[in-house]
Amino acid sequence: MRYTRLGASPLEVSAICLGTMTFGQQNSAAEAHAQLDHARACGINFIDTAEMYPVPPRAETVHRTETIVGNWLARQRRDLIVLATKVTGAGRGMRWIRDGQLRFDRAGIRAAIEGSLRRLKTDYIDLYQLHWPERNVPTFGGYLYDPMQEREFTPIRETLEALAELVREGKVR
Repeated sequence: MRYTRLGASPLEVSAICLGTMTFGQQNSAAEAHAQLDHARACGINFIDTAEMYPVPPRAETVHRTETIVGNWLARQRRDLIVLATKVTGAGRGMRWIRDGQLRFDRAGIRAAIEGSLRRLKTDYIDLYQLHWPERNVPTFGGYLYDPMQEREFTPIRETLEALAELVREGKVR
């Protein structure tokens, strides 16, 4: 397996990252754990998940993927895994996540990471990502900006300050 540095960080990640968005919907926990074990045996150390997974997103299955990954992660040497997860943003109608409080403000990001850390059974996340922009932008194949879809959004500075706070606290590497 080839490894590369993740951006400017000291983290070395495998050239292949195992995405887990099917765990808990298309794949059972046992199948997911077998896939994770096989990935590790092949040298994959980079695992990606999200608080909203599995897909398609539904209230009945939300958070299952992080829970499955967390149960597997609890049996691993944490320092050998580079774990990525994502905070769900507004604009996709998933009101069942964080009681619909899907802003990228300090409170929303803090609530999201605390839930993810609990489900993933870890003290820190290596790579924390915003799961699509909160502001109105063309996404999922769209390429034209539609001003009729404009909505209030958290200023990017506030979002970055909230994320920086998590890094200072050691919750995000």
